[in-house]
Amino acid sequence: MGAQQVREGFAALYGAAPEGVWSAPGRVNLIGEHTDYNDGFVMPFTLPHATTAALSRRDDGVLRLHSANLAGDAGGVVELSLDALEPQSDRSWTAYPAGVVWALREAGHPVTGADVHLASTVPSGAGLSSSAALEVVIALALNDLFGLGLQRWQLARLCQRAENVYVGAPTGIMDQTASACCEAGHALFLDTRDLSQRQIPFDLAAEGLRLLVVDTRVKHAHSDGEYGKRRAGCEKGAALLGVDALRDVPYDGLDEALARLGDDEEVRRLVRHVVTEDQRVERVVALLESGETRAIGPVLTEGHASLRDDFRISCPELDLVVDTALAAGALGARMTGGGFGGSAIVLAEAAEVDTLGKAVEEAFAAAGFTAPRVFEAVPAAGARRVG
Repeated sequence: MGAQQVREGFAALYGAAPEGVWSAPGRVNLIGEHTDYNDGFVMPFTLPHATTAALSRRDDGVLRLHSANLAGDAGGVVELSLDALEPQSDRSWTAYPAGVVWALREAGHPVTGADVHLASTVPSGAGLSSSAALEVVIALALNDLFGLGLQRWQLARLCQRAENVYVGAPTGIMDQTASACCEAGHALFLDTRDLSQRQIPFDLAAEGLRLLVVDTRVKHAHSDGEYGKRRAGCEKGAALLGVDALRDVPYDGLDEALARLGDDEEVRRLVRHVVTEDQRVERVVALLESGETRAIGPVLTEGHASLRDDFRISCPELDLVVDTALAAGALGARMTGGGFGGSAIVLAEAAEVDTLGKAVEEAFAAAGFTAPRVFEAVPAAGARRVG
């Protein structure tokens, strides 16, 4: 849904034109999974799929929220009192925008209320960060409307706090930073410890390549217990090794670190994934910067094996995408996102895209799985005002 439609929807709901319209995209993570909450490296880029929001300020301590994506009884305007916002008191979609308002106010920023109407084209539950897009679009709009003067990385931090504390999902900083900071035609090399960034050119079409996203339509929820268990296991590993975070375990010291962990096989697996994944991010950056784009394919596939075997967050549908795509000639493939469902990415020669997509669809049909959604991922612009 475009900015003009969202603007018109706002006016129909609230009886006046909005003060502005903003957009924030979903993201694909090229490489660097479950490294962000370990102070490691990630490399996301943002998609054309985005959440668009029209807003106007209020001065009466009221937040009114409406989503064009919801119908029936769930699709009405939700009215909340800012003074009554309480962490982990809301299990609906409104927790994400409300959490951002709560985080801004808790940090001392003078947000006095807002009317909000939004629409999203980011598939929910597909591992493409629909929640971060929702958080970032609200944060950017309120930053502009109330003249808060916050930088993009600061907005990302506040959005992460909203998701961690208000929603109760123990996610890292990658998704919000990607949505807020990515640039069109680039992947974002992000150090999640200090939030230093480097925009890496990523124009696959110019090299005769394509990156497909395969949404398995298997839904996940980050606030469910498995994600939290993995994070707690990583923190246990860091504590046992005497480091602040697993980022501090050098790749060439991995064998020694694993030996020190003894027979705690679960923690050993988690540590091995994080340390090798950080190294994979650095390898992909080096390959892209040296113009060896096709050579990143095997690194992506290595990442999937690590997520499947060490982190154990894949599922039969994701494994089927990867195995089928590789057998049909893909350069590389892996699951992307938090795991337990969601999406996989497939790097392929442009001429092979149709063949690969058809092979995956036929494999899903033969396995009796729900038909996947397959589309091309093109690095798009990050969050911005659009009206």
